[in-house]
Amino acid sequence: MFSNFLIGLREGLEASLVVCILIAYLVKTGNRDKLVPIWIGVGIAVFISLAFGAGLEFGSQEMTFKAQEALGGSLSIISVGLVTWMVFWMRRTARHLKTELHGKLDTALAMGTGALVATALLAVGREGLETSLFVWRAVHAADDGWHPMIGAFLGIGAAVVLGWLFYRGALRINLSKFFTWTGGMLVVVAAGVLAYGVHDLQEAEFLGGLHNLAFDVSGAIPPDSWYGTLLKGTFNFQPDPTVLQLVVWLGYLIPTLALFLAPVGFGRSVRATDQKARKATDEKSGADSADGGAHGSGDGAVRDGERVRDGARRAGSGTGGNQG
Repeated sequence: MFSNFLIGLREGLEASLVVCILIAYLVKTGNRDKLVPIWIGVGIAVFISLAFGAGLEFGSQEMTFKAQEALGGSLSIISVGLVTWMVFWMRRTARHLKTELHGKLDTALAMGTGALVATALLAVGREGLETSLFVWRAVHAADDGWHPMIGAFLGIGAAVVLGWLFYRGALRINLSKFFTWTGGMLVVVAAGVLAYGVHDLQEAEFLGGLHNLAFDVSGAIPPDSWYGTLLKGTFNFQPDPTVLQLVVWLGYLIPTLALFLAPVGFGRSVRATDQKARKATDEKSGADSADGGAHGSGDGAVRDGERVRDGARRAGSGTGGNQG
């Protein structure tokens, strides 16, 4: 339940912030009459997201067991890819999100009502579709009835309230730290969903090694115990994972979390330092060449001056001889 609450809170807050930025900009620029198209776009995005989630749930019920497992495993991998891209994207662009949305909104205002609807639809719809897909997979991975859905809706509800408080100026938090912490926790949740998706593909016989277990601690952590249920619902913990599940879980979690927690622009800063060093070396070499050229030009000028003076003296001597 907690993992789905986190998903709903994180994704819902992103969507809420987008809507708040769009509305605040329209109000600030005197375009209150353009708020209706924004809300229409938001409403369409919410409807499409709910319909997408319902289609996944009810459409998969008509499939055979192996087909369901194959679909679930494939969508797990896709959802983990989307969530991973989302947390890194927000980490990189959170500081410039407001400016980016303002630019898109200015373009939409110039194009008309339909463009405003499309702007809100695309901005919110992306978050909604990601939320639907990831929550659907997390619900099936937790296997805990409707509790995960309740957690997701509570998270979305909390995100809406937080968004409204942000808009009213009643709440101020460090969004950079918030998205860093929640993003890191989502990476842990995504690792569990990915491992569960691999297990689905093993049960669908798309991957082998279903009976090759890495360990089995079912005796110490029974799946039906309160703490086993808590671990499964929070981190998608499985007491008897296969070797392939464990390898995939570690292979995703360790490098992804390390890259996510690394300072923003870490790789770029190293490259920028190298580029600056090369530039300084090139400038120094150019300056040395210029100095050498200047010295050479000075020496040539001195020699030219000496030749001119010698020529003048000879001319003067010749003139004096003629006069004598």
